[in-house]
Amino acid sequence: MERELLLLKEKCLKCTKCALSKTRHNVVFSDGVANRNLVLVGEAPGYYEDKTGVPFVGKAGQLLDKIFECVGLSRKKDVYIMNTIKCRPPDNRDPLPSEKEACREYMDAQLEILKPKIILICGNVALKSLLDTGFGITKVRGKWFDGPYGSKMMPIYHPSYLLRNDSREKGSPKWQMWQDIKEVKRMYDEIKG
Repeated sequence: MERELLLLKEKCLKCTKCALSKTRHNVVFSDGVANRNLVLVGEAPGYYEDKTGVPFVGKAGQLLDKIFECVGLSRKKDVYIMNTIKCRPPDNRDPLPSEKEACREYMDAQLEILKPKIILICGNVALKSLLDTGFGITKVRGKWFDGPYGSKMMPIYHPSYLLRNDSREKGSPKWQMWQDIKEVKRMYDEIKG
């Protein structure tokens, strides 16, 4: 698994299939620990991710780490983190369909290598890339869907959305995320036995 991911990363680092390859500083391939239990698929790299080559390292990433820590999970021990595309779109705009298509082989190959039991779909862009429900993230977040390789997939809010919606009142996005991450941990514990 590790070797296959390394070979795929080496190929991805040389990729020039779309215009984002001309504006990127770094390819943002993955972080965390390669495992078959829990994978988070985010949207696209942001400013700090482009600078470091690591997904979810800005404020949204720091919040994501805290969310995981609240239920005893860690990117260092439990979670493999990747994005639908590997290069930052200018000004953090949503990726264009052609950019998502150009990068699709890398995302699909990562998932094929890992065959994860749980896939967290983080944000609306990732949702549209991985699960064609016809609904936005607010309608499907927190629900389990059947995924590839016998996996269970759950859409969750992107942490950047939570940073813009600070209320913790019952029914607020942060409160909903807390319910979702507790359910993810329940499923994770069940899978790990």
